[in-house]
Amino acid sequence: MAEKIVQTAGRDALGEFAPEFAHFNDDVLFGENWNNEDIDLKTRSIITVVALMAQGITDSSLKYHIMNAKNHGVTRKEMAAVITHVAFYAGWPKAWAVFNIAKEVYEEGGES
Repeated sequence: MAEKIVQTAGRDALGEFAPEFAHFNDDVLFGENWNNEDIDLKTRSIITVVALMAQGITDSSLKYHIMNAKNHGVTRKEMAAVITHVAFYAGWPKAWAVFNIAKEVYEEGGES
């Protein structure tokens, strides 16, 4: 079995204010969905970055998922190729925004 994904961000940030949302975030999205072994974590990480990019989401959640992708074996070269490919479908300005975040992530703590 692959490494088990455990998430507490929902409870940490919203546990008292929105406990049901925190439960769905931590236990269902990350606890069940991310631990489903039908898709490996590297592929799942790439899919997540692409989905966020396509929506134009360039906040801390995108940075987290790019770091997650890097930690699950997505190299800088692969990430650059993914963003370039998706730019043709999701939009050039979105790619520029995502590249700025990805460059920052891959420069932190050495390049992969």
